[in-house]
Amino acid sequence: MHILDAVGNTSMVRLRKVVPPNCADILVKLEWENPTGSVKDRMAQAVISRAEQDGRLQPGDTVIDYTGGSTGASLALVCAAKGYRIRIVSSDAFSREKLDNMAALGAELALVPSEGGLTTKKLILDMIETARKLSQEPHTYWTDQLNNHDSIAGYYSLGEEIWAQTKGEVDAFVHCVGTAASSRGVATVLKRYKPGIKIVVVEPAESSVLLGGQPGPHKIEGIGIGYTPPLWEPSLVDEIVAVKTEDAKEMARRIAREEALFSGTSSGANVIAAIRVAERLGPGAKVVTLMADSGLKYLSTDVYRRR
Repeated sequence: MHILDAVGNTSMVRLRKVVPPNCADILVKLEWENPTGSVKDRMAQAVISRAEQDGRLQPGDTVIDYTGGSTGASLALVCAAKGYRIRIVSSDAFSREKLDNMAALGAELALVPSEGGLTTKKLILDMIETARKLSQEPHTYWTDQLNNHDSIAGYYSLGEEIWAQTKGEVDAFVHCVGTAASSRGVATVLKRYKPGIKIVVVEPAESSVLLGGQPGPHKIEGIGIGYTPPLWEPSLVDEIVAVKTEDAKEMARRIAREEALFSGTSSGANVIAAIRVAERLGPGAKVVTLMADSGLKYLSTDVYRRR
């Protein structure tokens, strides 16, 4: 078995403590079971393998991208497994664990300074521009995750797993939007099986641009880039839910204590939104969301650092 064969086929469990009475069941996919502890391993494998297949990525090339950390670690894992050099543009806005994880897997890091450790539209655009300049060097392949359609296909397997594990009994899928590739990939599969399924996406309330609000700084790592992501496909989405950063952090702490599920901030946001949907759907329905990554990636942050 190759390390990349360990990507996918993650477990699904039902939330038992944090869900109020008279709600639909909420099932969560434990995406931290992927090799780097994140759902992003799925897209990293897809974007690298597809670029190899059509010749965009050649032996000896250097892979380049901008990332808040989870995508970078996933790309670094795939590059280490396949023998490619990788250069990552990231920032001090993202957890120390994520930066160290990328470096441990062989990534060469270039860090763009943030405004007080917050994710902002300006930071994302500065990171993209830094990566674009690096990509102009010879023998490079820029995965450019916000514009890379190959990443959508990386999540088709996640949709297939959800359908199989629920035996087709799934009424809604809920997930945060960063690049929009994961929700789009899953929605593409689930709506093909069941056109009436509700696809609900989540964004930070402080930067609720998909709902027509203004971009603003927030601290839900990996989501909410401050503008509509290029891969966003509104025809696949039935509802958008805004969740405050502090509420997402507190829910992440609650599901660790009460459900024994140790996850990151975006997973807390996922659960808050899933509960809102489950309250409306009521008993007998099933809502699926993701534990997108592991809480081990956030131990140095104020999500879990002991006060």
